[in-house]
Amino acid sequence: MSLFEKCYRFTKAREVMAAGYYPYFVPIEASYDTEVVIRGERKVMVGSNNYLGLTHHPKVVTAAGEALRKYGSGCTGSRFLNGTLDLHERLEERLARFLNQEAALVFSTGFQTNLGVISALVQREDHLFSDKLNHASIVDGARLAFGTVHRYPHSDLRSLERELARTPSEAGKLIVTDGIFSMEGSIVDLPGVMSLAERYGAEVMIDDAHAFGVLGENGRGTAEHFGMEDRVSLIMLTFSKSLASIGGAIAGPEDVIHYLKHHARSLIFSASNPPSAVAAALAALEVLEEEPERREALWHNTRRMQAGLRSLGFDIGESETPIIPVQVGDMERMFVFWKTLFDAGVFTNPVTPPAVPENACRLRVSLMATHTDDHVDLVLDAFAKAGKRMAVT
Repeated sequence: MSLFEKCYRFTKAREVMAAGYYPYFVPIEASYDTEVVIRGERKVMVGSNNYLGLTHHPKVVTAAGEALRKYGSGCTGSRFLNGTLDLHERLEERLARFLNQEAALVFSTGFQTNLGVISALVQREDHLFSDKLNHASIVDGARLAFGTVHRYPHSDLRSLERELARTPSEAGKLIVTDGIFSMEGSIVDLPGVMSLAERYGAEVMIDDAHAFGVLGENGRGTAEHFGMEDRVSLIMLTFSKSLASIGGAIAGPEDVIHYLKHHARSLIFSASNPPSAVAAALAALEVLEEEPERREALWHNTRRMQAGLRSLGFDIGESETPIIPVQVGDMERMFVFWKTLFDAGVFTNPVTPPAVPENACRLRVSLMATHTDDHVDLVLDAFAKAGKRMAVT
């Protein structure tokens, strides 16, 4: 059988394209923060992770431009060799201080952060414990690790404890979990996880990709939200959400960060993120600290959207964050629902297997601080009309 036979047999996407309902790789012609232009038409963007609405903030855009002029378009090398700028080190210092951690390390992407950290730390004789609904980057990091991997059912702390209890007491143990689960919008039971970790001698790593800038009184994420910043071992974050850029970082004890600098393969063997991206993240972090009203606006919009969708009869599951999954069901129905909203001027994200189980397809709505009440009302009106037409509610 030809290596490419699987490619020739893959026809589902082309069938959806032919039917006119294909929702992926949609080219955006222009972006105006909460609105985008697609095929000459404006759409309200509720599919972005731009939680604080900083991608167009003048301070962020200016910082990116200045870095582009000063350092050029790219680093053309890895952090390990010629790709470390003073900007990288400045961002690492700022992130560590902001998160109340000893040190931080910047990677090219959030995905590479999880790959590098998990595979470097979990070696033979070590054990990794991962929630089954963790992000794909954690799943792939576990595949690269040489240790034993235990995947426990979502938020099932009894199962987690059983797995921990079976593990030799002297073995190295790492529990990795999303802070906010990206397809559910729910928050991890961090107090429960920490209680088990301390009982069984495990370290805890929180993936705060969607929680950084969102949770906590100061936007420091899940650990601050629960008042447990001094108990979590490692905090991972991405720049592609609240920090309006591209990149990722891990923060924690200085000795651990030093080790990762010399052992994380996705850091050592990958080109570093470009100067403009690092400068943009630095500026966004400053805005995050200086403008707490953005977080307040984000939560105002979140509460309005959640209440509105529930009042219309939609099932939004366990969502308690700006990520709001609207349950639809089978894939074909979801594609039609997505297209109906799209034609009404609303851009959402359709979520299909393997990201979610079969017949649990959903439309993922994400709120920004910069959405107006008019935006929220327009989206709710579009959902009301589409839901009635599709008999989803």
